[in-house]
Amino acid sequence: MLSIAALQAVVTATLFDGGPSDAELDAVELEMPLILAEVELLDAEIMTIDRPATELDERRIRRARNRVLTERRDLTNRVGVVLTGGAA
Repeated sequence: MLSIAALQAVVTATLFDGGPSDAELDAVELEMPLILAEVELLDAEIMTIDRPATELDERRIRRARNRVLTERRDLTNRVGVVLTGGAA
């Protein structure tokens, strides 16, 4: 039977602090306007789950969808890549 102590230095050689790297934090910061726009859209849609949507609700959802599309476009232009999940 092999001793675990012999392998301990190999297993614990690199410490993982559990937090995101600087590059990951930069990516989240870059995407934050899109994330906030998607949260706004989700909030507008949640408000109409248990009742019929009024004209005001429909306008709020439409504005939120347009904001998501605008933020996706702006993010794509900043990054230079195509995001998936949107209308093509």
